[in-house]
Amino acid sequence: MGHRTPLAATLAANSISTAGTSLTLIGVPWFVLETTGSAGRAGIVAFCATLPIVVAALIGGPVIDRIGRRRIAVASDAVCASAIAAIPLLHFAGALDFWMLCALMALNGFAHTPGNTARYVLIPDLAEHAGTTLPRAAGLFDAVSRGARMVGAALAGVLIAFVGAETVLLLDAATFALSALLIAAGVRGVRAAEPRKAAAPVSLRSYGSELREGYAHLLGNRLLLSVVVMVMFMNGTDQGWNAVLLPVHAEGELGGATDIGLLTAMFGAGGLVGALLYGAVGRRFSRRAVFTVCVILCGAPRFLVAAVTGTTPPLAVTMLLGGIAGGVLNPILTTVIYERVPDRLRSRVSGALTAGCEFATPLGGLAAGLLVESAGATGALLAMGGVYFLATLSPLVFPSWRTLDDVPGAAEGPEPSVPPQVSSSVPSRPSPGP
Repeated sequence: MGHRTPLAATLAANSISTAGTSLTLIGVPWFVLETTGSAGRAGIVAFCATLPIVVAALIGGPVIDRIGRRRIAVASDAVCASAIAAIPLLHFAGALDFWMLCALMALNGFAHTPGNTARYVLIPDLAEHAGTTLPRAAGLFDAVSRGARMVGAALAGVLIAFVGAETVLLLDAATFALSALLIAAGVRGVRAAEPRKAAAPVSLRSYGSELREGYAHLLGNRLLLSVVVMVMFMNGTDQGWNAVLLPVHAEGELGGATDIGLLTAMFGAGGLVGALLYGAVGRRFSRRAVFTVCVILCGAPRFLVAAVTGTTPPLAVTMLLGGIAGGVLNPILTTVIYERVPDRLRSRVSGALTAGCEFATPLGGLAAGLLVESAGATGALLAMGGVYFLATLSPLVFPSWRTLDDVPGAAEGPEPSVPPQVSSSVPSRPSPGP
């Protein structure tokens, strides 16, 4: 097996899984709106799908290291494939109650998070194994994810229009199964992917100690903490957009599921361009200056444009430009985190980062559903867009962001933070944007 095979397999698995997730991102809200006609119920499903993400991230870091990153990634995809496939199969059988849909989406969210984290934290070791640089591997990871998201979104819109949301969900289940096979077969011979022997026997006390160590590192680094707080609000409002506001807007004002796929694909295309553009010329400029401008432009404008227009072209242009700005963000954040978190703590800190960044996500979909039913779609768009805009002002307001340009020999936190390759992915997972 070539040294590049594990990295290539992980990138391929992540891209396939991400494309499948885009199918669910569009397919499930549309399925709920078609079968129930209720924005409020769409918000409830979004809440049930995302709350377990926070729970899994809160407690999962040490489990990933003890069981092994490769095994966790395979098991995660297998469970997600089963949960997603069960939704259309039960629906076809006439046995799918609303509570079952909520429970299956909760299981999917709970299982998906550890697999995402396991793939993400492997990237520095796989880059070293492949003989490539960390910035290049991190850039590839983000670029292929965005490209896959773009393709998945476009495919979802078309497929929903022609074969229905149920078939789209079956295709998503197949992508999870293929991702599991790629990781199982391709990621071998990498020490970092295998289980790690704990210094202390497995017990609730040792597990708690390992969990606290990850959170202590995060809380001791002001920049990482600032990232988490800002992205928490961004991800919460993004969830409201994806799960409720965009489907409702598309159903009432635009051309339905096909336009959702087009708009989401435009954002993904912009994100891919932005990530590649930053990889080519980004190092010539201050991280903080680029990040500050792009984070303000990446999200809030689409809420305003959707609120004041009822046609697709202006929103499509806004999504494309917002995607370009958003594509610049994750390579910066990924590099900053890899610089500041040592390999020994990477799974634990990544779990803490995911928990923090996704903390408001369950409330985002629920709040959007309630706002639509109480204030109408326009009022909900303006309210959530305002929250998004205020969150993105963080780099202009808080002093900790001034250290974004620093390349530390040691992190601010309680432990030295020297990754395998110190150089100038996202936190697991600061991933602003649809």
